[in-house]
Amino acid sequence: MHEIEPYYNWLKYYDPSLDKLSPFFGKEYNHDVYSETIYGYYIDPAWDSIGSETLYLKILYTDYTIGFTVLEFIGEWNDAINNDIMMLKRNLIEVLLQNGIKKFILIGENILNFHGSDDCYYEEWFEEVEDGWIAAVSFPEFVQDELKKYNIDQYINMGGTLQVDRWRTLRPLHFYELINGLIQRRLN
Repeated sequence: MHEIEPYYNWLKYYDPSLDKLSPFFGKEYNHDVYSETIYGYYIDPAWDSIGSETLYLKILYTDYTIGFTVLEFIGEWNDAINNDIMMLKRNLIEVLLQNGIKKFILIGENILNFHGSDDCYYEEWFEEVEDGWIAAVSFPEFVQDELKKYNIDQYINMGGTLQVDRWRTLRPLHFYELINGLIQRRLN
């Protein structure tokens, strides 16, 4: 797992450690020291903690003018034991919402598993984005199946055309435009 890095080619466009509105503003990364683990396996030091023992993320891009963010995840999303959605919601999503973010692109290709519980925090998040949306991009099919089992798909758009394998070839705004267009087609 230590070889899986968050996507770093967008750092030239956005760096959460330099963004005064980011929860990770001022964070200094030591890329020589691997200290964070998921189930005893070290992960790359560029991943950021939301307070969960099993789920980490990276804010890849945020645009406050348009009101969107791109979050990449790694690990096990465990709502049943660790209440990861609560930590994500309270420690990151609420900060972004307060700063005008209403469109969330969640990249989940490195999510290893999902363990659900109730959907209260997802419902709360969905209601707070008002005219925005939440899109799960490139989540593994078995993870999507588990999310659907707990009815999370009524709050988060996923599957089908949102399985975007080539997202890394796009610049952040082009990626947003692609996902926004796909979501708008679903809504119409």
